[in-house]
Amino acid sequence: MAASDIVVIFDFDKTIIDCDSDNWVVDELGATELFNQLLPTMPWNSLMDRMMKEQHSQGTTVEDIAAVLKRTPIHLQIIEAIKSAHALGCDLKIVSDANTFFIDTILEHHGLQECFSEINTNPGFVDEQGRLRIFPHHDFTKSSHGCDHPSCPPNMCK
Repeated sequence: MAASDIVVIFDFDKTIIDCDSDNWVVDELGATELFNQLLPTMPWNSLMDRMMKEQHSQGTTVEDIAAVLKRTPIHLQIIEAIKSAHALGCDLKIVSDANTFFIDTILEHHGLQECFSEINTNPGFVDEQGRLRIFPHHDFTKSSHGCDHPSCPPNMCK
């Protein structure tokens, strides 16, 4: 089998990086207490969007969040493995319950963005006010994504 016939699918949090990116950002920005208070009251993606709103209202910029993401722990051997698999011609993809802003920022920082042909995750983008917005991959409030697997989050079939 040629390397070009090999597809490698990664999760992101606790796989490519050595932590959960959402928790890392919340903790590093000093917002853990508010996060823990709100956690029982709303779905995860809505909570992360709310946390980014709170941070924005306190003067935290997208650049501040990016700086936190660039400090995310990642093992050097993971970086080497991804680059090696890509160099061999493997098709690398990510399926993650993180978000595009977090994943793209971290991958770009480590020179890994071009290694992945596809990233399936929650949308994360900077709006016209300069606020980071995070939404679910699939709007589970309107309909189910159709999977009954107990480990799938409601917003994304993994």
